[in-house]
Amino acid sequence: MRNARQLTTTSFAILGLLALRPWATYELAKQVNRSLSHFWPRAESNLYAEPKRLVNGGYATARREQAGGRRRTVYAITPLGRKALRRWLAEAGGEVRLESAPLLKVFFADQGTKEDLLATIRAIGEVARQHQARLRRIAREYGDGGGPFPERLALALLAVRLVWDELSATIAWSRDAAAIVERWRNPGPGEVPAWPPGLVPQPPAPSKARRSKHPGNGKTKRPPADAPRR
Repeated sequence: MRNARQLTTTSFAILGLLALRPWATYELAKQVNRSLSHFWPRAESNLYAEPKRLVNGGYATARREQAGGRRRTVYAITPLGRKALRRWLAEAGGEVRLESAPLLKVFFADQGTKEDLLATIRAIGEVARQHQARLRRIAREYGDGGGPFPERLALALLAVRLVWDELSATIAWSRDAAAIVERWRNPGPGEVPAWPPGLVPQPPAPSKARRSKHPGNGKTKRPPADAPRR
């Protein structure tokens, strides 16, 4: 009996991988960690449970097979799963959400110490640098002629480009934010705000018509044409 459970974004992430080929559960988790985790990180427990939910809904099948003396479950997409995946892909989605527990610590840093805040800011930058190093290692695999699904590299790089740019921006933010906080005495309240460029627009310059209304603007007023000459 099919489960009427609503499909989630994680459901479609797994269906997308199953559309490429059948996978054993541990292979799915490994591939998600290699590719999708850069922009859709999820707990490994969810990755093991989601294929079973897809089977219950009729979107995937499961078969048991012997592999190297061990039994494993291999999942494959069904026609219903492909139909659901195509329908999801046809729905335009434009919001990219930033989800960051460390930024919550930055936001509430006035409840801690300046040293705590600096440590968090620097850790954010270091994790971003480590993430970039991981992406470079994967890129070298493809550069050396390796890596799974090389025929899909153009699509993968299209998605990873935004991840790379965000990581670069995060590293720059970490450097600049640490320099700002270093000048503070306390973490936040009472310190001069450092507005990001473009967040607060500059006040408009006064127009020429507005300047002419005020005396002392350096302009000589011409007398009316019908004024008596002296």
